[in-house]
Amino acid sequence: MAETQPAVIFDHVTKEYTLYRDNKEQFVALFYRSKKLRKHLALQDVTLTIQKGESVGIIGNNGAGKSTMLKMITGVSFPTSGTITVNGRVAALLELTAGFSGEMTGRENIYLKGYLLGLTDEYIRSIEDKIIDFAQLGEYIDQPVRTYSSGMKMRLGFAVNINTDPEILVVDEALSVGDASFKKKCKVAIADIIKKGTTVLYVSHSPSGVREICTRAIYLVKGKVVFDGPVDEALKVYEEQNAGKKK
Repeated sequence: MAETQPAVIFDHVTKEYTLYRDNKEQFVALFYRSKKLRKHLALQDVTLTIQKGESVGIIGNNGAGKSTMLKMITGVSFPTSGTITVNGRVAALLELTAGFSGEMTGRENIYLKGYLLGLTDEYIRSIEDKIIDFAQLGEYIDQPVRTYSSGMKMRLGFAVNINTDPEILVVDEALSVGDASFKKKCKVAIADIIKKGTTVLYVSHSPSGVREICTRAIYLVKGKVVFDGPVDEALKVYEEQNAGKKK
């Protein structure tokens, strides 16, 4: 029997951003290297392995590197050094409305999003009704997306990503979508996808949300992994280290 490959591997991954004072400085940097430019280490020498089927919370304060880690898993950003290996098709609940065309209808955007995810016409047709039912947009599904409220766009984005049967689902505080009943629906959908064996990576500032969804948590501080283990232990370390800051 063949050994199952891990879903995600970070091997000594570092991500460095250059900070520019203004657009002029950024433009000049295209042609001249300057030692005066400020650098920001978003991730520092991160090594970790996430197995298929795990539900992992990524926790830490603002600027810890959580979103940077998720963006690199989805291929939006790339490491400055080190390597990232991702085994499986990824669906990302990061910027839910990214990739939508305002002039196209909601139904047409379902196909557009599906193509961006590498899905075939036949497969998209097979899940189209499921997505439309989940998004709860009614007759608006055949109206141009430019007429949608931001909440409607986010519901459609969530519905597309959660119903495409991804092997890896990346979630960044996306459960702030819609009213209380729709939020509950989103949490149930994520719980169901975990039961099916999908790997889930979940970023949140809510300890209760992480406990509800995850069994393991990775605690980041200024781009470094300071704890990686059972979710309750990780949250205990996080809460202890931040107790003084909340006073």
